[in-house]
Amino acid sequence: MTSISSQKAQSVHYPEQTVKRAEQALRCLPFQLTLYKVMRSTSVSLLAIATQKGIEQGYTKRSLSELAAERDLMWLIQVGVLRREVDGQGITDSFRLTPLGRQLVEKWASQGESLPPPSLWDRITHAWNRWWRLPI
Repeated sequence: MTSISSQKAQSVHYPEQTVKRAEQALRCLPFQLTLYKVMRSTSVSLLAIATQKGIEQGYTKRSLSELAAERDLMWLIQVGVLRREVDGQGITDSFRLTPLGRQLVEKWASQGESLPPPSLWDRITHAWNRWWRLPI
């Protein structure tokens, strides 16, 4: 098992494969570290991430349709990095980091202002996992 330490919370132990897949998903998707940093403290709505707004706020590398953005965010939920925000009415269109996601983002935020680029092998493995829907 792999342990990722968080300065604010106690260390939570995740299987190494889970951490590896989560890191890979975060690096392979078109989202920037800025988005994940914001999600550490507050929820971010789908409308703030999709289309040109996502680029303007530094959340995405390229303009994404709402459908594409939601599809990628839903994948991050399956991988265990994000969760959907819930209010008194039910599920909203906003997303937040899970403890696993928060730990990974804190690690990368302390190392610089961007996510490490994925290797070709990371991209191939990530595409394979998404095709077969293998979140963990």
